[in-house]
Amino acid sequence: MTNSSFNFVEGAILLINKPYTWTSFDVVKKVRNKVGIKKVGHAGTLDPLATGLLIICTGKKTKEIDTYQAQEKEYTGTFELGKITASYDAETEAVDHQPIDHLQEDEILAATKPFIGEITQVTISEFEITKIDLPQVHFRVVCSKGTYIRSLANDFGKELGVGAYLSGLCRTRIGDFKLEDAWQLDDLIQKIEELKKA
Repeated sequence: MTNSSFNFVEGAILLINKPYTWTSFDVVKKVRNKVGIKKVGHAGTLDPLATGLLIICTGKKTKEIDTYQAQEKEYTGTFELGKITASYDAETEAVDHQPIDHLQEDEILAATKPFIGEITQVTISEFEITKIDLPQVHFRVVCSKGTYIRSLANDFGKELGVGAYLSGLCRTRIGDFKLEDAWQLDDLIQKIEELKKA
């Protein structure tokens, strides 16, 4: 990677794998402090308990944030069946425990169907169950901006009649940007420090 690709004032697009429990703003703050310029922003929030692709823009590239936010996104994760939470994810305590032993695999697979397509101004183009390991169900979703995967977890649980919450989430793609091309935050910070010394 060349120094020119890290001209932060002119603008850089940084792909980062957001660490677990960090807020998206925590990552922005960390990068802002290291690069030493104020114009740093992210293109699409990830909840603290989610990991995965976060696009950080610096300098003049911050003008492109809206463009990236509007792009299609892909997520993988897990739903916990048989329980619900007030936040629809693992941030709050699981309540209302329901038996799930009666659930059949084909029933779980079929429960994705009502959610594919356009639902209240949000499009879910792909929703597949990738593995069933009850009470955990692994999934992959491709969706438009404004899709709340937590809400999808809650609705999926209602569809099955047993409740569910989002127990794990990773954003794997935003438009053409992929998680596999992202920096681990510590590695990126180290790289920035090296470039500042160069």
